[in-house]
Amino acid sequence: MARPETIEDVEDEIHSFGGWARAVRVDHSGPAEVAQVVARIADEQQGRIDVVVNGVWGGDQLTDWEHPFWEQPVAQGLRLLHQAVDTHVITTVAVAPLLLGRGRGLILELTDGLAEVPYRGSLYYDLAKTSVSRLTLGTGTELGHYGVSVVAVAPGFLRSEAMLDRFGVTEQTWRDGIARDPYFAVSESPVLVARCAVALAADPDLARFNGTTTASWLLAVEYGLTDADGTRPDWGGYFAAAERGDQPDPAAYRVPAS
Repeated sequence: MARPETIEDVEDEIHSFGGWARAVRVDHSGPAEVAQVVARIADEQQGRIDVVVNGVWGGDQLTDWEHPFWEQPVAQGLRLLHQAVDTHVITTVAVAPLLLGRGRGLILELTDGLAEVPYRGSLYYDLAKTSVSRLTLGTGTELGHYGVSVVAVAPGFLRSEAMLDRFGVTEQTWRDGIARDPYFAVSESPVLVARCAVALAADPDLARFNGTTTASWLLAVEYGLTDADGTRPDWGGYFAAAERGDQPDPAAYRVPAS
């Protein structure tokens, strides 16, 4: 992705919040490497894994939004699918035995959009995101018999580091980007989907979501969550209204939680 951020940065940030983390470099497209790191976790954590967040992507630079699929290099599209889909399969296969051994746990798949969304406009991108939902359904169906849940979650308009750079803003000044794109007014920070992950993992009735694809804006309502700024952005509602041509007021879709 040619980004300056590192996994060590993430480790340091978790420590700064009072948590514990260990950054381990692993290529999730290589079954042997993934198996090795899972074995290390099993050894260090006495065979225990509670939550797996399957968020490998790396496809931004490979997605072609400008050309029809027949004008795109097949090798580039297949590489995108390898990085965005094969990695998830490989990781799920490797961690499943540890979760099965405990008879509980959560695999959280990150995707884009709900399972029934229309075509996303670029073939390989659409295949990648749709495949994650089908992977969730399939693995959830099989693992669910043993008490393990698999849930796919789609963030809304996510203010990732790359997106902040694209808009020329920081997380503190993100609202300055609204002038460039009114949709940005209903964007969300990574905090919201992280809070969704925590809420799902702690839910004693997690199994009701097993095998499904949901979204941060839906889970925020379900669990009474807010973004870092104390508001609850409804990206799904706003986007649907905008696509209908309703000219929605962004403020109506980013309200303080009651």
